Amino acid sequence: MQIKNAKFIISVSDSGKLPCYDKPEIAIAGKSNVGKSSFINFICNNSKLARTSSEPGRTRLLNYFEINGGEFYIVDMPGYGYARVSKEEKAGWGALAEGYLKNSKELKCVVLLVDIRHDPNPDDRLLLNFMHASNIPFAVVATKGDKLSRQQSFNRRAEIAACLNIGRDDVLTVSSLKKTGLEEILNLFQTRVHLDVGE
Repeated sequence: MQIKNAKFIISVSDSGKLPCYDKPEIAIAGKSNVGKSSFINFICNNSKLARTSSEPGRTRLLNYFEINGGEFYIVDMPGYGYARVSKEEKAGWGALAEGYLKNSKELKCVVLLVDIRHDPNPDDRLLLNFMHASNIPFAVVATKGDKLSRQQSFNRRAEIAACLNIGRDDVLTVSSLKKTGLEEILNLFQTRVHLDVGE
């Protein structure tokens, strides 16, 4: 599978008004500053597609990106766990994310991003438990793989997997900076959106 083109379509602030394009959706989730925007830009080979920022907590809406002219959609979810916002704003982000996960009719997979250097936090585990309970398919991707050696990365995958009660091989590793891990991600997308091989 290849991502040949991608474009931003819409931002949504109300989970009761989700667009429905009748095409598969893959959601990207993770705590603030885990690298969601960089991840999306990397896999879509477009450095200007999703806005990146050194300030955590910038993604506060559901952002929809059309892939390959509408073959499927990537949905960038609000980052969570950012301390410098009010409890009311955090609650709003949480309600938006939960509403999307419960109400999207086309959601095929949630890609949970974690920083390979750190153990998943309680919010990560809470989201994973929610997806388990809701029978939502998910994948775990460790970002910033360029920060560690190959052996360190191997060990950290095992530690992250243990924290989340999944297998080490269920944790994929990427580096947006070094451009590594793309094939594994596209293979994952291929499987989840059920596109024909070679499309």
